Amino acid sequence: MPTDTTPSDLLGVDLTAVRDWMDTQGLGSGEPTAVSPIGGGTQNIMIGFERSGVRYVLRRGPKHLRPQSNRVMQREMTLLRALSGTAVPHPIFVAGCEDTHVLGAVFYLMRAVDGYNAAETLTPAHGADRTLRHRMGLSMVDALTELARLDPAAIGLSNFGRPEGFLERQVGRWLGELESFTHLPGYPTVLLPQVERIASWLDDNRPPQGAPGILHGDYHVANVMFDRVAPTVVAMVDWEMATVGDPLLDLGWMLAMWPDADGEPDLLESRLTAAGGLPSRAELIARYAANSDRDLSAIDWYTALAGFKLGIILEGTYARSLSGQAPTDVGDRLHRYALLLFERTLRSID
Repeated sequence: MPTDTTPSDLLGVDLTAVRDWMDTQGLGSGEPTAVSPIGGGTQNIMIGFERSGVRYVLRRGPKHLRPQSNRVMQREMTLLRALSGTAVPHPIFVAGCEDTHVLGAVFYLMRAVDGYNAAETLTPAHGADRTLRHRMGLSMVDALTELARLDPAAIGLSNFGRPEGFLERQVGRWLGELESFTHLPGYPTVLLPQVERIASWLDDNRPPQGAPGILHGDYHVANVMFDRVAPTVVAMVDWEMATVGDPLLDLGWMLAMWPDADGEPDLLESRLTAAGGLPSRAELIARYAANSDRDLSAIDWYTALAGFKLGIILEGTYARSLSGQAPTDVGDRLHRYALLLFERTLRSID
């Protein structure tokens, strides 16, 4: 809940410095009020606050910055600026600061989204109506098709990624990432099952890459905000893994985390999927196909690649937790998710 007081430093964010910087940008006046941390992610810091009647969200890298943290924030700013005026539901970018002397890190402000995270809770309207929940699942696909139909060059994102050879690079890139974890104390050997078998299958069955498009990169129910009444996505959030490549990987990512059957939990054990009534994987694919001219004949391959890639990303947090660089409870939970992803992927390629 928002606080009535304004601490001068919240989660490593000096709000006095934020106030002074906003003054130079002409963004309201007075002290930030109704300040509250915003959860949901495991890496970056977000703070919500009000100034001159406007609700903002500040986003920056983690308190202990990683080598690419500032670069990630710069890329997010570039992307959100580019999405302005498109039909893609996204937070409205306000202003950004690349001067690390202000907060010790690159940060930016966006308008607070008038919506909610259905991974954590459901509104009374959505909780009571299976039909609405079904439409919420379809709306997630609709948001993806809006993103995938954008021409990156037309909105200034020609240099945002390296689409040539995007699919060819994926397996080797993530095998290398997984191997790097074994250099961390406490994680001397890979603990995910049959990694080489999955990697070989992906390389042997790789489809031709489609037309380049924008990927969200981490698309699932916890990274969208829904309208509080209507069954629609009002914003896709957490763009830190966004790039230009093959957008079908986003659909594969969503499918890799989707529940196996109605009422069963998804990979995140979200409130939305636990309530039931959501579309099946087949319905999600059909919805995407109805609104896109992309070839979905190899969608099982994209789903397997998503499970492989996401499992390795989650395993990275587990490896860091074993070496004291991340909370143990978070690491254990994400390791369990990684194992589930690999088990699902192995079943899909059998």
